[in-house]
Amino acid sequence: MNRLRHAALTLLYILALCCLTYSPHLQAQEKPLPIDLGTDRYQYEAKPEDEAFAKFNPAKAPAPHGLLLKTGDKLAIVGDSITEQKMYSRIIENYLTACVPNLQVSVRQYGWSGEKTDGFLRRMDRDCLTFQPTIVTLCYGMNDARYRPFDLTNGRWYRDHYTAIVRKLKEKDIRVVVGSPGCSGKVASWVKGKQGTLEEHNLNLCTLRDIALEVADREDAAFADIFWPMYQQQILAPKRFQKSAEEYAVAGKDGIHPGWAGQAIMAYAFLNAMGLDGDLGSITIDWAASKASTTGSHELLSFQAGAARIKSKQYPYCASGALDDDNSLRSGFSLVPFHEKLNRLTLRVQGLPTANVNLTWGDKTKQVSSQDLTKGVNLAELFPETPFDQAFAKLDAAVFAKQNFETHQVKKIFHGEEGKADFEKAVRNTEAERKPLAEAIQSALVPVEHELKIEPIANS
Repeated sequence: MNRLRHAALTLLYILALCCLTYSPHLQAQEKPLPIDLGTDRYQYEAKPEDEAFAKFNPAKAPAPHGLLLKTGDKLAIVGDSITEQKMYSRIIENYLTACVPNLQVSVRQYGWSGEKTDGFLRRMDRDCLTFQPTIVTLCYGMNDARYRPFDLTNGRWYRDHYTAIVRKLKEKDIRVVVGSPGCSGKVASWVKGKQGTLEEHNLNLCTLRDIALEVADREDAAFADIFWPMYQQQILAPKRFQKSAEEYAVAGKDGIHPGWAGQAIMAYAFLNAMGLDGDLGSITIDWAASKASTTGSHELLSFQAGAARIKSKQYPYCASGALDDDNSLRSGFSLVPFHEKLNRLTLRVQGLPTANVNLTWGDKTKQVSSQDLTKGVNLAELFPETPFDQAFAKLDAAVFAKQNFETHQVKKIFHGEEGKADFEKAVRNTEAERKPLAEAIQSALVPVEHELKIEPIANS
């Protein structure tokens, strides 16, 4: 009996230490709790009425507080193999380059397959801080969850390491967006000695999501909630598109690495956390007065006979593809308010003589009500195919080429024989190779001339 009592007391002592202390080598001391905790600290996200969500109670994520980005920022996109896929990272770089070119943000991608928070903590000085980023997005947790049910020690481990990364960045006056992990769609096939059910794995990831939120809150960093919107759509989107979870897999066909639909959710989470307002300019037409005007980086070249000719240096985000395909950006953007919050190129037409009109943009035509045009329609959402598509595809290809090289630069050169022999020389040589790839992105960002034509429909 005494032995059992001693064992129990020892266990309680260990648990108390886990709850009260950080790992000393990380030097991550907690901030004292404020006297006024506020009620929002104990609020939870709303959840759908579906049995799949019964055990999930994620803490309420804060809304963005103004624009986090500054003109001329140098953004580092950091994470594990999901980042190294170069999908959500490309969406972010494409958006910042084409949709808000006035911010002049440059981007580097630092994904590393299989990495956990401790891995980046070890390599961040040479791989990332060498290039003096001014803002960093972090996306860790999938590997940190270790593909098993949650346990307290591992939760503390994750918080310690994520906190240490954020604090090290903030010591350099670098702004930080702390990203949560995403969700799992399957128990990972490559994990040996599998433990737990898929639900238990997602409950673990949900808990790490809350820990990431806590780290962001305590360290005055922004927070990008990836898990909760992704998990909701992992359950709901297949039903919406009348497909099975295998046919429409938000978390990816392997259950871990999302396709374009899931990656769109991730990109939205980070861009929204940066506080971007999504206003990409407007075109306003006064039909009765035969006048037109523009805002943003859009120049009105002419307006006559109901046709407005415009030259734009600012693109909407182009996302074509099937609406019910889990590997389609267009589908992914429909799962979050991407167009509503981030991708608004607005057309307003006043004084139309009929109830409906044919609206032609480039070579595509839609019938639109005059009432909707008076309120304003979002061209980027209304037209899945746009006059910007060809230019946008060239830009995306240039971004992909540069990000591919960045993976090679860090993983093969910096951590290869060249980097080990002479790191500074390796940096100089690879930067000389990277420079034309970065310049190619700016060269691809060319002004696009396009036409909007309005034809009133008689007797409508």
